[in-house]
Amino acid sequence: MIDVRQYLPAKTKTTPSGWISFSAPCCIHNGESADTKGRGGLVVTDDGWVYNCFNCGYKCGLKYGHTLGFKAKSFLEWLGVDPTDINRINLESLKLRSAMDILDDPKYKSNAEDAIHFDSVDLPDKLQFINSRHELHYSYLKTRCIDTSYPLLAIDSQEYKRDGILIPFTHSGKTVGYTIRFLDDRKPRYLSDSQPGYVFGIDIQKDDWDYCVVTEGIFDALSIDGLALMHATISEKQIQLIKTLKRNIIVVPDQDKRGLALVEKAMELGWSVSIPFDWPDGCKDINDAVKRMGKAATMISIMQNVEHSRIKIELNRKKLQKKVGN
Repeated sequence: MIDVRQYLPAKTKTTPSGWISFSAPCCIHNGESADTKGRGGLVVTDDGWVYNCFNCGYKCGLKYGHTLGFKAKSFLEWLGVDPTDINRINLESLKLRSAMDILDDPKYKSNAEDAIHFDSVDLPDKLQFINSRHELHYSYLKTRCIDTSYPLLAIDSQEYKRDGILIPFTHSGKTVGYTIRFLDDRKPRYLSDSQPGYVFGIDIQKDDWDYCVVTEGIFDALSIDGLALMHATISEKQIQLIKTLKRNIIVVPDQDKRGLALVEKAMELGWSVSIPFDWPDGCKDINDAVKRMGKAATMISIMQNVEHSRIKIELNRKKLQKKVGN
């Protein structure tokens, strides 16, 4: 776990009880004169750390297994901690939360087994995995910057009257549904067989990943190995399924009117939100950005724009609202 003490000023004093005193960085942000008498105090325990200013009365802290609150994040910013390190502190704290802690936390108690159970389904017959020999399908995936490492299947118009790409839905290695993206301009463009509570991309996630990106569309998720809700809302079963990953959640909404509702729900859940306003003009979602910028640049942009503070997320939501004209 990152030791917050490494970010303290050079001049400190430690008491026998473990309190470290130093000039408080919070006073000038709370209507007081700059502290020069070492009235800031910090103590580190096995459970986390606590800060208390004995001048302006500012208090904050971090309990390991939880994310930084607004006040704790502000305190670190005032110490001059780099935003990347603040994000690392959040991620490392979450990694320390044990499975038992989560099961004991009332916020996570629900019919978890029911929430993550899905019935197996059969896929249509006579399908082939897409490769370069499927010129139409392969070309479409290239235009969307999607590789074929995920098992995508070709829907042939000779068999099914329309050409399309079938994307299987899997959970714990079994097929539990699918969606077909047709390649012509006729409607419907999608035909899906999905069970309530399913989140696409769960099986893509790796055990050693510290975070996951939650987005709306399947092609957005495929672009960056993320999760797709497949709509701009989050059901209770989807929330429980995502929480089983036990990692930092970063919601990246589409930059349109529907995305505003997703930001609202993310704030309600206490999840982080990234709304990259630095994407090129015309990019309204992750897949658009990947097509214009590439996967690596898009992920860097997402991470650089992650906000954990509800206040800052709300400010960005209002900025997005103004952008989309709602």
